[in-house]
Amino acid sequence: MTRIFARAALPLLALLASVTSLAVARSSGGFTPLFDGKTLNGWTLESKAGPGYVVKDGLLVCPADGGGNLLTDKEYSDFILRLDYRTEKGGNNGVGIRAPLAGDAAYQGMEIQVLDDDDPQYAHLEPGQYTGSVYKVLPAKRGANHPAGQWNHMEITAQGRHIKVTLNGKTLVNGSLNAVRDPAVLADHPGILRDTGHLGLLGHNSLVEFKNIAVKDLSRPKRDNTPPDGFTALFNGKDLAGWKGLVADPPTRAKMDAATLAAEQAKANDQMRSHWKPVAGALTYDGKGNSLCTARDYRDFEMLVDWKIQPDGDSGIYLRGSPQVQIWERADIGSGGLFNNEKNPSAPTVKADRPVGEWNRFRILMVGDKVTVFLNGTLATHNVTMENYWERDKPIYPTGQIELQHHNSPLYFKNLYLRDLSTGP
Repeated sequence: MTRIFARAALPLLALLASVTSLAVARSSGGFTPLFDGKTLNGWTLESKAGPGYVVKDGLLVCPADGGGNLLTDKEYSDFILRLDYRTEKGGNNGVGIRAPLAGDAAYQGMEIQVLDDDDPQYAHLEPGQYTGSVYKVLPAKRGANHPAGQWNHMEITAQGRHIKVTLNGKTLVNGSLNAVRDPAVLADHPGILRDTGHLGLLGHNSLVEFKNIAVKDLSRPKRDNTPPDGFTALFNGKDLAGWKGLVADPPTRAKMDAATLAAEQAKANDQMRSHWKPVAGALTYDGKGNSLCTARDYRDFEMLVDWKIQPDGDSGIYLRGSPQVQIWERADIGSGGLFNNEKNPSAPTVKADRPVGEWNRFRILMVGDKVTVFLNGTLATHNVTMENYWERDKPIYPTGQIELQHHNSPLYFKNLYLRDLSTGP
């Protein structure tokens, strides 16, 4: 009690200085603790197994009969995460990064593997399943683990698509997710495309203990029409460079000779300039012309595009000149589905649209005839076959232009970026 009264008697300025010092200590070097050593405040448990996670002797513990996904309430984009862990013999856990609350965090987000690598039961795993790996995506170097029962110190840095993992001072992973081009990996791990999400501990019914969990937030505001690493801007925010007007449909264009196509393209470009204009950094459409097309064709790609509509607005993103990733205002179904599919799914699995008048973001991955769509960070369409609307008896065209669909309503687009997957990383 004497200490309490003495503290209360401090002058106000001294008390404020004391509080400030405590805050600095709690956020040393810009790092903020995620675990207070006493409670699970700030965390949410999903897919609980047994007792889930418990706090014991100042440690955050996944019991041998527990587990599930223990995820931070807050989401993070770019960050440095530090933590200490120790496993029992044969222990298995993982650190989730950029993960959604629902679903398998190792696939819908990313999992940095935590494992007793030296246990005989793990002698024949895939390279991407050992400690420090971005699970089955970026394999880690081996040999940094301390024996089971001893503490290990892990640091995970995520900046854009660059992921670095160190363990006990040794770099295990230092690479770019943009280098991942295997269609099977891209299909199985849509979470590597996410740019934000929860951090977490992913339990697997074995005893693993954690302490000293802290994060440094590296996220910074992003400038409009400035592409992320590995992407090219399709719209510079100032003019229509790199765009052209729409001429007919792919089968019709294919039948035109070069002179006819050039004449029709000139007419379409004149019309385009009357109805599509850059306004305050946004590509705007007045609803009275026709669709807008990229000047070049693409094969496989990842595309980012921000879009906004007015009430009853309707549009879409044509991929390889074919309709379409849907944009609309509907009470019963959201945007992001492959609207013109007949045999394969056409509707998104969830509705993730923001209110009309607000900006939305698509992240579209097209590899072969498969399309994956994130809408506002939520996986809406996953690895769905896109059908050829123009010629139903044929597969989707191997290459083609990207189009912003006209549908007689005003439209707004910005931050149109593309990463070409048909060439090098």
